[in-house]
Amino acid sequence: MLDHRAFLTNPEHVLAGLKRRGIDAALAQQLVGLADRRRLAIQKVEGLRRDLNEQSAALQQKAKAGDTGGLEAARGKLKAQKTEIKESEDAQTSAEDALAELMLRVPNLPQDTVPDGADAVNNRVERVVGEPRHFDFAPKAHWDLGESLGIIDFERAAKISGARFAVMRGLGARLERALFTFMLDLAREHGYTEIMPPILVRPEAMVGAGQYPKFEGESFETQGREFVLIPTSEVPLVNLHRDEILDEEALPVRYTAYSPCFRREAGAAGKDTRGLIRQHQFNKVELVSFTTPEASNDEHERLTGNAEEVLRRLELPYRVMTLCTGDLGFASTKTYDLEVWLPGQNTYREISSCSNCGDFQARRAQIRYRPKDEGKKGKARLVHTLNGSALAIGRTLVAVLENGQQADGSVRVPKALVPYLGTDVITK
Repeated sequence: MLDHRAFLTNPEHVLAGLKRRGIDAALAQQLVGLADRRRLAIQKVEGLRRDLNEQSAALQQKAKAGDTGGLEAARGKLKAQKTEIKESEDAQTSAEDALAELMLRVPNLPQDTVPDGADAVNNRVERVVGEPRHFDFAPKAHWDLGESLGIIDFERAAKISGARFAVMRGLGARLERALFTFMLDLAREHGYTEIMPPILVRPEAMVGAGQYPKFEGESFETQGREFVLIPTSEVPLVNLHRDEILDEEALPVRYTAYSPCFRREAGAAGKDTRGLIRQHQFNKVELVSFTTPEASNDEHERLTGNAEEVLRRLELPYRVMTLCTGDLGFASTKTYDLEVWLPGQNTYREISSCSNCGDFQARRAQIRYRPKDEGKKGKARLVHTLNGSALAIGRTLVAVLENGQQADGSVRVPKALVPYLGTDVITK
């Protein structure tokens, strides 16, 4: 959530940032108006309370002086002032509620280094790592490979659960387990503390992470909306420190978690209906960092590098993209997408998004830290939060199958995975 005070102290900067995100000018001006309405309401209440205190003091003086005539009039005025204060406080609450509700629906502001653009076409290539392999045969897509090897079963998954589900069997199931174990071990190498979080969270945790209200309707919820199945373990990881004040000396705090993730994919009708790319249920290893504002850009580069290391060790060609303003996630101020080469589809596909959310999530979840040079009584500041997939396991499995396929239909396993899988080749 943005700081509503910025709409009053630096409106030109905020309005320019929202314009870059494609926010309608009328909505932006409405936010400025609500922020000003809240400010005026607070000032009025504070002024009335000062007057009330002065009148109360005057009333006491009249009582001490025995001024019975003036006393009755003063009491009447005092009663009228209390009524006016109550009405003004109600107006203040109304202004604050309207502003808070609207602010929850406003995206984060993009950094200056984020390119402008309407959609993914305007994303910027930062670097390309590794050369796509040349095949002397026509490479297959992973759905054909998986079914011919007997390791992915889409038909039985559809019988059990419907479309956008998969059953992994034999070496397919073992490969998925090998991937997330390898990723967690690598994350620990990079200094992340492993967490096993709940996969059911309360709706307020979704608000804190910036998922609600923007993405309501795209998640799976229990009856009565008591719990939400997490769309990513970023949600519980960010909320670990909700309503807490951390010590600056403890920062950065870095967490990693493996979890199943659940998404309705409501906005993806007709897209990627075959295979593992876009599933209602998938597994992922997530990285989340909490740090100071001064260190967040460096932490963003570090976290992205940690996710890239997974691809490097798996010998997968990939590229790093900076997302443009039109493709930027709701809570993000800057995002790098890692896109892996998929020869069966002859294209790069996103396999990780590494985002700097600034203080956007921290303001929603009230996650703060106390600067070490200000002592225990110093004013707490909002942390900056960062997150990234390292990696989406289903998509990584797709990349391993398609890039490692051989002419005889078998798949060569990357060396880094052999100790986890127990074999260097997957055959039927």
